Amino acid sequence: MTTLGMRTKPRLTKRVPVLLALTAIGTLASVTAAQAQVVTNETASYVYSGYVPCANGGAGELVNGRIDVHNLVTSTVNDNVETSQFQFQPRGSLVGSVTGDTYRLTGVTRGTYKDSLQDSASIVTYVQSYQLVGPGQGNNLRVHEIAHITRHGDEIIVEHDDWTIECM
Repeated sequence: MTTLGMRTKPRLTKRVPVLLALTAIGTLASVTAAQAQVVTNETASYVYSGYVPCANGGAGELVNGRIDVHNLVTSTVNDNVETSQFQFQPRGSLVGSVTGDTYRLTGVTRGTYKDSLQDSASIVTYVQSYQLVGPGQGNNLRVHEIAHITRHGDEIIVEHDDWTIECM
């Protein structure tokens, strides 16, 4: 470094401690920050049967078939609480046992599960929504649910905030 024709040494004595302090702060911040770990990320096939009250001209019928469900679950531990996020996505084709009509299943369930690592308290909240889409008008079924479940030891409180089943 040159200043007015004079050579001076760089001020390493100030830069090194500052860089060390910034590195230490960055390391501590990355160690204390919780990161979600993927617990499950898979697709599974199931044989499925369900009743569609809208089908068969409103008389209803049982629909059967194979569905695929994508399951994704992540988990984080922070402040003595384990928090899991989950998402289930079913899809597939089902056939009416009376009419032979084909129904397409699609939907998603998303939720959070919190479990205290200090006591036996846990909370589950989820939203589930799926549809069975059939041929023509009035054959479609829509199911929607919002649920909240709390557990303290052996006491379980289930609250269904919203549960609807409708023909469309």
